[in-house]
Amino acid sequence: MEAIILAGGLGTRLKSVVNDRPKVLALISDQPFLMYIIEFLKKNGVKKFIFSLGYLSNQITEYISQLDIDIYYEYSFETIQLGTGGAIKKAMNLVNNDNVIVVNADTYFNVDLKKMMQHHVHLNSDCTIALKALKNFNRYGTVELNNDSRVISFIEKKETTEGLISAGYTIFNKKKFLDYTIEYPQVFSVETDFLQKIKTLNIYGFLSEGFFIDIGIPDDYKFAQLNLKNILQQTSK
Repeated sequence: MEAIILAGGLGTRLKSVVNDRPKVLALISDQPFLMYIIEFLKKNGVKKFIFSLGYLSNQITEYISQLDIDIYYEYSFETIQLGTGGAIKKAMNLVNNDNVIVVNADTYFNVDLKKMMQHHVHLNSDCTIALKALKNFNRYGTVELNNDSRVISFIEKKETTEGLISAGYTIFNKKKFLDYTIEYPQVFSVETDFLQKIKTLNIYGFLSEGFFIDIGIPDDYKFAQLNLKNILQQTSK
């Protein structure tokens, strides 16, 4: 399997506590958060890593070049902020397989990627979104499925008692993505300009109960600093 790791964002919401580095290099128990993502993907069968970089990319390339870990990787660089869709489209040029996993590099989600890929291929899905059930939140939009796990709607973020959220791990069919976005502008959002065009796309959800955390805001970053390492040690037993 191949994975595109979206690590080019500005990390604006986290700058009050992490302002000297890209947020993917924010330290969790003396280890950059990015390393937890790399270790998870490698453990789950990812053989090729494509790092989509922009803001402070030199810090990330320097860190990766010094890693004592056996992975094959390439870089896709943004010279301007391309949005999530533009960044994925540019990185797609380095993808060899029919399908690719796209990961938000500020999110850890313990989802079974092999089963998710099998689900994606079996359904001939254009796109498959890893979903997590949450309760009492207002930070995320929600996703609605029909009985066949097909996505039927996306609902904007609001105060929500319970619902399914997109957990930052998505599988795209390369050809379908590139064909669909062929006339798109260079800069676009994968969320609003691609995923929400569900009437013309086969988009499915893949629900997992695995541990989830997004370090994109200070409170969750602080929680990860205090708890992530211990949680992962417990879940790996």
